[in-house]
Amino acid sequence: MTGIEKLHAAIRFDMVKKPIRQRGFLRPLTWILSFPTVWKYRLRIHRHRMEGVEPPYLLLCTHHAFNDFKVTTAAIFPHRANYVVAIDGFIGREWLLRQVGGICKRKFTNDVQLVRQIRHVLVKHKDILALYPEARYSLIGTNAVLPESLGKMVKLLGVPVVMLNMHGNYLHSPCWNLTPRGNRLEADLSQIFTPEELATATVAEINGKINEAFSYDEYRWQKEHGIIIDHPKRAEGLHKVLYQCPHCKSEYRMESEGTRITCGACNKSWEMTTLGELQAVVKASDEEVLYTEFPHIPDWYEFERSQVSQEIERGEYAFSCEATVDALPNAKRYIRLGTAKLTHSNQGFILEGEFDGEAFRLEKPVPTMYSCHIEYDYFNKGDCIDLSTLDDTYYIYPHGKEFSVTKLALATEELYFAFKKSPRG
Repeated sequence: MTGIEKLHAAIRFDMVKKPIRQRGFLRPLTWILSFPTVWKYRLRIHRHRMEGVEPPYLLLCTHHAFNDFKVTTAAIFPHRANYVVAIDGFIGREWLLRQVGGICKRKFTNDVQLVRQIRHVLVKHKDILALYPEARYSLIGTNAVLPESLGKMVKLLGVPVVMLNMHGNYLHSPCWNLTPRGNRLEADLSQIFTPEELATATVAEINGKINEAFSYDEYRWQKEHGIIIDHPKRAEGLHKVLYQCPHCKSEYRMESEGTRITCGACNKSWEMTTLGELQAVVKASDEEVLYTEFPHIPDWYEFERSQVSQEIERGEYAFSCEATVDALPNAKRYIRLGTAKLTHSNQGFILEGEFDGEAFRLEKPVPTMYSCHIEYDYFNKGDCIDLSTLDDTYYIYPHGKEFSVTKLALATEELYFAFKKSPRG
């Protein structure tokens, strides 16, 4: 069978099946897998307004790295929880993830069924529902945009809302370089809404308070707490996120190795210090003064966002390339479909091509995606972006070097913001 024939024949992941209450015999396993790690990295949990808070409740968690799940397990001990997990997390282990309470979600889709699954956990099981609404690991150690629908869902559920804001997980293994750094971890566990407070709050007020609770900056936290990270490759991979030189404005020419990030166009170089700051160490030319544009790393990322926003405002933003496409209809395996054309513009995403003689087209208009999910060197196949429908997820690997999936993610968000501010939004 061809790839497209396999996709047509594939049985889709059963998103309707009721979530299972975490099996009692597996609870010790979750503790065994979690506690050695959090003990090793000296996790400290600070609790606020948690007196008397018992399941069922909604647990909103920041999302930094794989250790998030271990910290969450320690934070709610000895209680059990159901977790919302992206479909790629189920690959090859669907049975196990369902048994430990996993609920499948295709990222950045409007999935009404998920709300039903969450209500089932809270109302029928009377357990904790753990949700990571940022829907991807933090790219640069700061909080990501949250869905506007979150406040409406929270108000509908009417249960206590608890926030788990984690610190150190991103610094320990950032998504652009997963090599562990060994730093200590902390977390703040706080009740941000009682049911009574939810009943009197508006959706806008709920969203406002949730966004405030989600605020974090890992590099600021590192500096304020004097956390030394002297890993010899602490900057390696950082160019995946910092793709545009702030000095010469060149895109896609950044490189990183060891403790330095360098622009291949103008040759200016910056050193990442052991406290997570950048310092310019090589000038672009002998005539220039050595100047550090962005000592605070997230400021560089926000500079890139502003550049993308200006492109959109000028009507100049556009991206198009050939890309390899894999499909994930269920939790069994990826299906290689072939090569298609990926386009991103003020109309949104369009993926179109011909797979084994059959025409294919996927459209994701701007209003349907407030953000998107990207991966760096995903399973050693390259950087990718994934686009989902309710039935399928497509992993798209652009060809060549003149692109950045980080820019695609920023452009998705900025196009959505621009649409919301327009008369059409």
